Amino acid sequence: MLNEKGAEWLKKTIIKKYGKVEHDKIVADDNEFHFDFKIAENIGENDLDELEKEIQKESSLYIKLLRISGVYIDGNIDNEMINRISGKVFQSKEDLKEYENFLQDAKERNHRKIGKDLDLFCFSDFLGAGLPLYTPRGTIVKDELQKQIEKICRKYGFQKVSCPSLANISLFETSGHAQKFNDELFRVSSPKGHEFVLKPVQCPHHTQIYSSKIRSYKDLPIRYMESDKQYRAELQGSVGGLSRVYAITVEDGHSFCRIDQVKDEIINMYNIIRDFYSKMGLWNNYWVSLSLRDSKHSEKYIGSNEDWQLSEKILKDICNELNLDAKVCEGEAALYGPKIDFMFKDALGREIQIPTIQLDFATPKRFGLFYIDENGEKQIPVMIHRAILGSYERFLVLLLEQFKGVLPIWLSPVQVNIIPVNNDAHSEYCKKLMDKLLNEDIRVEMDESSETLNKKIKVSNDIKNPYTVVIGNKEIENNSVSFRKLGSPEQNIMKIDDFINMIKNQINQDKQI
Repeated sequence: MLNEKGAEWLKKTIIKKYGKVEHDKIVADDNEFHFDFKIAENIGENDLDELEKEIQKESSLYIKLLRISGVYIDGNIDNEMINRISGKVFQSKEDLKEYENFLQDAKERNHRKIGKDLDLFCFSDFLGAGLPLYTPRGTIVKDELQKQIEKICRKYGFQKVSCPSLANISLFETSGHAQKFNDELFRVSSPKGHEFVLKPVQCPHHTQIYSSKIRSYKDLPIRYMESDKQYRAELQGSVGGLSRVYAITVEDGHSFCRIDQVKDEIINMYNIIRDFYSKMGLWNNYWVSLSLRDSKHSEKYIGSNEDWQLSEKILKDICNELNLDAKVCEGEAALYGPKIDFMFKDALGREIQIPTIQLDFATPKRFGLFYIDENGEKQIPVMIHRAILGSYERFLVLLLEQFKGVLPIWLSPVQVNIIPVNNDAHSEYCKKLMDKLLNEDIRVEMDESSETLNKKIKVSNDIKNPYTVVIGNKEIENNSVSFRKLGSPEQNIMKIDDFINMIKNQINQDKQI
């Protein structure tokens, strides 16, 4: 196997360069290889090129060293962390070159680079890894996404709720999360010794809003939505960028309904997902997973066998009715029930699971939820979990990398950037124009820096502003604007009111979902 040969050559080269290695281990398959090891010296990304060149010089392999990371010895978090270098070996020089071109494209699409270039988010060593900070520009993007999702979901009867980030451990013991995901919980003790948890999920909180008063069968379905932080203690080595973080901003919704309402509720949730992702230009490359429990390991789940059989049958029937061509994935169900997961391929061919619909008979029973039926008897509602965006972080990764940072105008942190040709002569007109745009709820900035006009235009394009407006003597005389649309070399001239109407129409059109 080529990849195994590559790992062996890497091991030889490291021993030759650094001397003794400890805890060395090779894992290789048809896709890539990993070499785990410990050496006395520090080794980092900057050393990979030199190692790669040395291997190519000494062997006939077309090899590419991809990354260096940290892993625990034998995968046990209680053990010491050592180095892992991952790589790939190719059949020919042409295959290697093609892959290097792919890596260059991946580098340009990397959401961490784009996020930094566009000033959307950052990280701080003082806070720690996995805790992203959203800048003013990034916060606009996140807030606009939230507004749009909430607007869509309100059309389908979802009501916004707000819950604290902290809860007594007993809440998650009742839900089953404390037992099943103990190692992923961030626990907090009060001065008096009471144990709390930073919420890893929002569904238990929503059950308590439902149970706060008596519900009638006529009240159902009751639908709650919330976008808030959740906290999960991911393995340290798996945290990186926005893809996997400790503090996740989750867009979440739950429907409490009667059994005869389940089908319509799930179809409504599917319609929200389809319409939103179609409008975002992401609906053309996905597949559907019907995620069922692992029947051989029922101890991993909560709920009765009868409830699982019924809920799995319901989801199978709905998938067939909607012609989703769902792939059955055993062992991928949620703790409390089966789910329909929508798997998207990003621009680099990687699969990302974002939207999900999950059917839950177990949680309402564990919390003693009920409604009064038409005969005055208590009945247990069904709970349906749904996420349209999933986490905002993961959705932003998909969006930024898919479109290389070019966001639709309604989502862009700055929609119009105004550049005066001469700061002294033209700034006053630019400021009046800026105020006029702001009064029309158009997000606008003005570049009064001392850079040249060409440099200002380049910067505006580099940070993906949808429209760049240039104001000089001619524009002031004609009460007009000269502008370029991002990605177009064409320069246009338009009266101010016409320009404003054009921008507003485009924003409104793009937001129609």
